[in-house]
Amino acid sequence: MTAAGGARRRPLLARLGLLTLVFLAIAGLTGLGIWQLHRRVWKLDLIARVDGRVHATPIAAPGPADWPAITAAKDEYLRVRVAGRFLNDRETLVQALTDLGEGFWVLTPLRTDEGFTVLVNRGFVPPDRSAAAQHNEIAGETSLIGLLRISEPKGRFLRPNDPAQNRWYSRDVAAIAAARGLKDVAPYFIDAEAKGGPNDWPRAGLTVLSFPNNHLVYALTWFSLALMLAGVTLYNVREDWRRRRHGAENADASAG
Repeated sequence: MTAAGGARRRPLLARLGLLTLVFLAIAGLTGLGIWQLHRRVWKLDLIARVDGRVHATPIAAPGPADWPAITAAKDEYLRVRVAGRFLNDRETLVQALTDLGEGFWVLTPLRTDEGFTVLVNRGFVPPDRSAAAQHNEIAGETSLIGLLRISEPKGRFLRPNDPAQNRWYSRDVAAIAAARGLKDVAPYFIDAEAKGGPNDWPRAGLTVLSFPNNHLVYALTWFSLALMLAGVTLYNVREDWRRRRHGAENADASAG
């Protein structure tokens, strides 16, 4: 191969390498767009399933025989009913931020008529209502309806709990049960449904049921980027081809 031939070959290989990288980038952006469309289908299905659960006729809260099979995908936000007695002396206040401001969730163990214990999120109280004497405790036999919620592992988007200092930032069922000396505790908690007047505390029924669904916007963004990159690449390839064609024609005219 002559030196001139090698010099011509090097720019060609560089252009081919660049085009390969561009095609890979276009394929990657397109793949991200397709993935977002799949995520959108999944999110719409999740929203439909949750909507169906929260408006369904309540079922009995799952007992010990059902606990191993409980999953977030299958059971979270199920509308359940339970009856028993609150263990008011073992309630736990978990820091919360709601539409009513900063305060605490009141988590009180309920010893059910079936013999197991379940933590019940009785609702929200502001700081000045956090003392037991400042919010309504329920004595004796009671029943309630609420939404089944999966335990919040410590450290997931929240500050770690500090049981020794009685500072709680997540509704970690296992950690709270251990700190309060509870036995036979369900691996979930129940968000109690709203009941009572606007001046009653704790204020229940504040479960957030919002699932952001921006996947179509994200998909269109990725597809747009892929399309723009393809358009820019096609334009540059065409312009490069035109320059080379004109250069060849001029060379032939000069030689003639």
